[in-house]
Amino acid sequence: MRLTGCFSIICLMMVGCQPTPHIFKLEGEAQGTTWHISFWSPNNVNSSLLEANINKKLEELDKNLSNYRPDSTISLFNSSMSTELIVVGEEIVSLVEKAKNVSAKSYGCYDLTVKSLFDLWGFDKFQLMVPSEIAISETLKKTGMQHLHLQSNAMSKSSPYINVDLSSIAQGYSVGKLAETLELYDVKNYLVEIGGEMVVKGHKPDGSNWKVAIERPLPDKNILHKLLTIKQDQAIMTSGTYRHYFDNNGVRLSHILDARTGYPVIHNTVSVTVLNKDPTLADAWSTALLCLGHERGVETANKNDISALFIAEENSKLVEYSSNAFNIFTASSSVINDN
Repeated sequence: MRLTGCFSIICLMMVGCQPTPHIFKLEGEAQGTTWHISFWSPNNVNSSLLEANINKKLEELDKNLSNYRPDSTISLFNSSMSTELIVVGEEIVSLVEKAKNVSAKSYGCYDLTVKSLFDLWGFDKFQLMVPSEIAISETLKKTGMQHLHLQSNAMSKSSPYINVDLSSIAQGYSVGKLAETLELYDVKNYLVEIGGEMVVKGHKPDGSNWKVAIERPLPDKNILHKLLTIKQDQAIMTSGTYRHYFDNNGVRLSHILDARTGYPVIHNTVSVTVLNKDPTLADAWSTALLCLGHERGVETANKNDISALFIAEENSKLVEYSSNAFNIFTASSSVINDN
């Protein structure tokens, strides 16, 4: 019995002395931005093979969803003048279906077909061209989610001039697909990020929660505004008006367009962060709620049980508003001072 007790004590000492697992970091470029992955696992993971599969998955996503590749599936759909069903695959059909749902719940403010309006305003070439009311009215006839019809793995458009831009939903979806790739290697603790959009699962090797920083929504600055401690597996997506905009005679014209009017949003909400189990929905809702602005957005988020943090600029100060569900997914948060 004494020998068994001694052995047990030795085992406990050995367990207590086990080194903390190492956090592996992978990074690269994709979708016109950068991606980063931090993960750890008690199992041996071939990080080189994992990285190769991550890059392969990103290439597949780009070939299917990118609006910047003329040979991508969505670009070929856009360039077609046919109004018949076109096979685009279940992936795109699923994304458009989710976008249609968010569009309806955001009163049509969010819409994947605003690309023609986006181009009309010059945001595609980063050169502002304030269009006439007539031009906007005519272009609005070429937009609208109601023009997209889905069937299994195919999609059609009731007007040949409809163009679908998946950028407001594809990045969140892509982050989720990278997370799924990690899961294939039995990795259960990670932080995956593409262009600031991220998915967090599990915890750090020491048992503490992952922490996520929200950028202060100010033009031409890169300052951390708020630090969130994530207590549940979540996707965290942020949309803002402060990075891509034009100053037109002292008026800020954001690249976030209201699909109902054809004009850039004019409210004072500058950033919206959404937390959701589904990274695709989190991405879509962050854009939809930013389009609505915090006054209508908080009400809409509460109605749909969406966890969202709104930051508005009021009297040269940043003011926060949040939905009822927001604090459920964060253990704590703190504002970071400039000093």
